Amino acid sequence: MKSLILFFSAFMLMIAYNPSSKTPDANDGLSSFSASRLEGYIKTLSSDDFTGRKPFTEGETKTVNFLESELKKIGLEPGNNTSYRQNVPLVSMTCVADSFMTIKGAKSKFNLKGYKDYVLWTQHAEGASLEDVELVFAGYGVVAPEYNWNDYEGIDVKGKVVVVFVNDPGFGIGDSTFFKGNTMTYYGRWTFKFEEAARQGAKGCLVIHDDVPASYPFAVVQNNWNSSKLYLGDQNSVNTSCAIEGWISLPALKKLFDASGFNYAEKLSAAHKNGFRAEAMNLKASTKVKATPVYNTSGNVVAQIEGSTHPDEYIIYSAHWDHLGIGKADEKGDSIYNGAMDNGTGTAGLLELANVYMSLKTKPERTVVFLFVTAEEQGLLGSAYYAAHPIFPKEKTVANINIDGLNIKGKVKDISLIGIGQSDLEDYLKQECEKINRYTTNDPLPSAGYYFRSDHFHFAKIGIPALYTHSGIDLVEGGKEKGEQLETEYRAKHYHQPSDEFDPATWQLDGSIDDLKLLFMVGKRLSMESSWPQWKVGSEFKAMRASYMK
Repeated sequence: MKSLILFFSAFMLMIAYNPSSKTPDANDGLSSFSASRLEGYIKTLSSDDFTGRKPFTEGETKTVNFLESELKKIGLEPGNNTSYRQNVPLVSMTCVADSFMTIKGAKSKFNLKGYKDYVLWTQHAEGASLEDVELVFAGYGVVAPEYNWNDYEGIDVKGKVVVVFVNDPGFGIGDSTFFKGNTMTYYGRWTFKFEEAARQGAKGCLVIHDDVPASYPFAVVQNNWNSSKLYLGDQNSVNTSCAIEGWISLPALKKLFDASGFNYAEKLSAAHKNGFRAEAMNLKASTKVKATPVYNTSGNVVAQIEGSTHPDEYIIYSAHWDHLGIGKADEKGDSIYNGAMDNGTGTAGLLELANVYMSLKTKPERTVVFLFVTAEEQGLLGSAYYAAHPIFPKEKTVANINIDGLNIKGKVKDISLIGIGQSDLEDYLKQECEKINRYTTNDPLPSAGYYFRSDHFHFAKIGIPALYTHSGIDLVEGGKEKGEQLETEYRAKHYHQPSDEFDPATWQLDGSIDDLKLLFMVGKRLSMESSWPQWKVGSEFKAMRASYMK
C-alpha cells in the first residue's frame, strides 16, 4: 500500500511539473502588447526616409532591411529555409494603346475612341493586336459550377473578343439567395472575367463598366490609360492571359449593341437568368497595343515561430509592406506617398504580433508565420506569387489572417468582417468579440467585393480559409456618427495621398491594439488546437480546399 501511495504521489508531481499537461492561460500574451512600440514601428515605416516604400526603389531596400533586422531582434527564425526573404520576379509593362478601335458590322463601320470609350492593355511583352476579330457577348463571363452556371456553354470563343458585364448575375435583382445577391462573389471581380476568358481561349476580354455594379466611376478606369503596370513573371515566363484586356464604357457598349441589333435592357435581363447563352455580335474589332517590358525582382519577407507539437501545420499572418512611393505633389508640395495607415499600420501590426507571440509562456503548438508581401498596390502580386510558390504547403496551412490597415480612430465597440459567410474563422472572431463585449458587423459595402481586393484573397483562391477585417465605426466616445465621419474623412482626404502620414495629434492607437488583440486571440486559438477551420456552404473556395484535403 505504501508503495502505491509513493507511486501515486510521484505521478502527481510529474503532472504538476509537466508544462504540456497545463491548460494554457487564456490571457497569456495580452499584457505584452505595447502601443508605444507599435507607434515606433509606424513612424519608421512611414517616414520620409523610406520614400513611400515602392517596389524597385531605395524605399524597398530600406523597408525589407528594416523588417529583417527587426524580426531577428524579436527572435523569429527565417521563414524560407535559412532566409527571411522570398524573391518575387516582376515585370513592369508600359502599354500604349491605339487612340481608336475600328468596329465593322454588316451595315456599318465606326470608331470607338481610346480613353473616352475604352481602356486597353496587354500582359504580353511583344504587344498585341486585333485585326477584324469577332466580338461575342458573353453575359457576365461566369463559369460557377456550384451555382450550375456557365455563360460560355455552347459557344466557342477561341481567338475572339468577349464582352462581359462587371459584377455577377445575382447583383441588382433583389434575391439574396441567387449567387449572393448584392454581395459580390469572386465571379463578379473583373480579374476573374479576364482569367476565365483566357481559360476559354479568347484573344481579348472587354469588361463593361457601369458605375453602380463596379462601385466606382469610369474615371478610375481611365487612370490606367497608357500607364505602366506590374505583373508577375520573368523573361522565361509563359504568358497565358488574353492578348488584350480592358474596359469599355457603358455608352460605348450601347453603340456596339445598336450596331448588332441588340436591345440593351433585354440582354441585361437575359444575362441574369438561368439558361443564358452567349452569342456573336456580328461585329469585328481592330486595334493595337504596344508594350515595353522591364524586368526586376522584389521581395516578400517571411519569418516563423516553430510549433512545439505540430511544427508542420501553419497559421500565416500577412500584411503588405509596400505603398506608392514618390508621385504627383499635393497642394503643399509634398510628393512622398508615405502610406502610414495603408499599410504602415498593418506592417507594424505584424511586427507587434511577432513580439507578443515570442512573449508567450506556453509556445504555440502549430507554427506561426509572419509574411510581409510586396506589390499589393500593384495588384496583390506578392501574395499571388506566394500562393503560386508557397513556402509552406497549402495542405498543411490551417488559415490566413490578413491585416490591411488598422483602426486609428480610437476605441470602438465593433469590428467589420469582410466577406461575411465565407469561413469558420468568422465564428472564431465573433466568439472572441463576445468575451470582451465587442461585436462584429458585416462588410459595409458588400457589392464592392472587398474580400477579393487584399492579400488574403490569394490564400482563399488556393483553398486556405482566410480572415480579413476592417476598422469598426461604433466609437466608444462619439458613436457611429463620429466613426463614419472619420472614416469618410480618411477616404476623401488621405487615402492614397501624400497626407497619409502619422499624426500624433489625431491618431489613437489604443483602437489598433484592441483589434490586434482580437486577431492575436484568433490566431493563438488556431495555433493551440487540432481542429481545422472550414469554408462555409456556398463559399466559392470550398471546392478548391476539398479537392486536395482528402
